[in-house]
Amino acid sequence: MKIALLGYGKMGKAIEQIALQRGHEIVLKIDDNSSDYDITLADVAIDFSIPAAAFNNISTCINNRVPVISGTTGWLTRLPEAVELCKQNNGAFISASNFSLGVNIFFELNTHLAKMMRNLEQYAISIEEIHHTKKLDTPSGTAITLAEGIIDNTNKESWTLNVTNKETEIPITAKRIDEVPGTHTISYKSDIDTLEIKHTAHSRDGFAQGAVIAAEWLVGKTGVFTMKDVLGLK
Repeated sequence: MKIALLGYGKMGKAIEQIALQRGHEIVLKIDDNSSDYDITLADVAIDFSIPAAAFNNISTCINNRVPVISGTTGWLTRLPEAVELCKQNNGAFISASNFSLGVNIFFELNTHLAKMMRNLEQYAISIEEIHHTKKLDTPSGTAITLAEGIIDNTNKESWTLNVTNKETEIPITAKRIDEVPGTHTISYKSDIDTLEIKHTAHSRDGFAQGAVIAAEWLVGKTGVFTMKDVLGLK
């Protein structure tokens, strides 16, 4: 499989290593906001670029019928446009806040726990995320996805960053510490006890492996998919 890497930072380099180990070829490495490249050289594109470049990268892929997966966050206000473009062009597209297989299982656990806790109003819900200091967006896309999973299954209506003034809000605490790949904790705290679920990434390899597996799965398909489709969780 010929892969284009749109974004060649630490994640792009980790994806390259995993892809080569799995027998694939890297035919493009784009590490800036440039659109001066021939995406048709690739069988599939993996976008881990910067938020300002993501939509243009994804549009270029879809317009040229190249399947694309994107793990970039911070651009998702334009996700509906990308989804519509994909449908209009019979393209293939996956966007995920986190491609780690473990994190996507964690998303499912989070949803099920929220359903079980929805009527236990004595528990206050909070989310904490910790990432490396070079992460561009706050809170993380993964933390937002976790919050949305809780909102969809409880009486919570929104999330806020670091503080909350309403019982219907979920406070997300974001911390930035050198060399932390990603840690996410969901807490349900009452006067009597605290219930927590937690995912800790030990390196970027989990994110990279999941991205390559998603790319392998997407080739030859048409439509807009999620990691639930890739993992057979639907």
